[in-house]
Amino acid sequence: MLLGIDIGTSSAKAVVIDEADGRIVSSGDSEYSPSQPRNGWSEQDSEVWWRGCVEAVKKAIAAAGIPGAQVKAIGVTGQMHGSVLLGADARDSGGTAEALRPALLWNDQRTAKECGDIERLAGGRRRLVEWVGNAALTGFTLPKLMWVRGHEGHLWNQVKVVLMPKDFVRFRMTGDLVTDVGDASGTLLFNPDRRAWCERATAAFGIDPRLLPRAMESFRIAGTMTETAAKTLGLAAGTPVAAGSGDNMCGAIGAGAVTPGIVAATLGTSGVIYAHSDRPRKDAADPEHCGRLHTMCAATGAEGWCITGCMLSAGLSLRWARETLAPGVSYDQLMAQAASVPAGCEGLVFLPYLTGERCPHPDPGARGGFIGLTVRHTRSHLIRAVIEGVTFGMGQILELVRSIGVPVGAIRLSGGGNRSALWRQMQSDVYNCRVESTNTEVGGGAFGAAVLAGVGVGVWESVENACAKVVKVTESVEPADPTKYDPVRAVYARMYESLRERFAELGGLR
Repeated sequence: MLLGIDIGTSSAKAVVIDEADGRIVSSGDSEYSPSQPRNGWSEQDSEVWWRGCVEAVKKAIAAAGIPGAQVKAIGVTGQMHGSVLLGADARDSGGTAEALRPALLWNDQRTAKECGDIERLAGGRRRLVEWVGNAALTGFTLPKLMWVRGHEGHLWNQVKVVLMPKDFVRFRMTGDLVTDVGDASGTLLFNPDRRAWCERATAAFGIDPRLLPRAMESFRIAGTMTETAAKTLGLAAGTPVAAGSGDNMCGAIGAGAVTPGIVAATLGTSGVIYAHSDRPRKDAADPEHCGRLHTMCAATGAEGWCITGCMLSAGLSLRWARETLAPGVSYDQLMAQAASVPAGCEGLVFLPYLTGERCPHPDPGARGGFIGLTVRHTRSHLIRAVIEGVTFGMGQILELVRSIGVPVGAIRLSGGGNRSALWRQMQSDVYNCRVESTNTEVGGGAFGAAVLAGVGVGVWESVENACAKVVKVTESVEPADPTKYDPVRAVYARMYESLRERFAELGGLR
């Protein structure tokens, strides 16, 4: 058996898969929440992830009905960009050292000033993109490090190691201070072309390279389970643990989006369009909006890259709407209500910028809103407007991907947007493309992490080979009427620019 672990923002998930056919044998999860000490801030105690990991793994092993020693290898994935700061005790602790402070998360928005400083120090956005493949956005790791350095200098002086969330959990398992090339690509300190830390960046931004862990390919074995961790998890000491990768990269493996032409669309807390590429494409970014898409290393090996765009509040928007407008009502009921409303919601638009936005509009100050409300509109209209607004945002990201020459043949769906027939058809119409569901969607990123572990110990010869054998399409949905959304999408597309200055004014009100 192979074990995959996904350290998410709201839960940890573990899946056990059978190496013989990739079948998901069992799963387990453990829920938790981030803290928001101030408006726009988002933090998480790294010990919460470890406790969640332990609970999820124990549930998965128990559900599988196997002894822990039957797990042949482990892979890890999780939320990207989080800043786990460790002190001098980390290197000799055997994986037991604790973080110096809660990690700043991917959706933390406090670092707008630092992002401006980064672009200025780099000599402009285009040069920064040339160095590290990405523009300076609040979600990335480097702005968080600079914020801590500027606001908590006494603590920054104690920092000796910087890890990402899934790397901290692997550290707890193996005691090794390692990351992978995919997660490293999301720091603004890594050159995805060379698949190595960027010396220009560390020098320009005053980051000591010794703080950065060794970066390796995602399917490589990063370490083995310690006696202490094995006892805690109920697994065998010495079990190999693969480097793993970020949730986007592992989610793409779970969807089989590991070759050019197959694109993954994931609607979780955030919304991500992920396209595999056989070369970095940062040079194809348009001059006006350089850096809206991200160029990172894929988890498939030295010849694989990915182009991604992320909207911050996708499934989060629907969850907010449910908690605010329909507490206690199931998502199935809400989808049925939304289906009773015509496309365009009779002139109602929802802007899904509840936590600012990253793509297609890199603006931490963007605000969400319903535009066009009248007395005719009901809760059903509001819910459908949320679903449409999220889908329109995803469609804008997909058009950016197409605009730089990335082929889009079929789109693999995962996350909450794949669980509703209404939302699947809406995505097919808005994307004007066939959308597909797979047999592995339930496993998500944790499944992808397990596949990486299998490649690492030789179960499959490559990630592509593994996906070809175990990922199968279970449903295809073709566009039914792509033009029916055109009028409301045209209004939606102009709404952000019309309101951008108003968003900034509202952000100044407390």
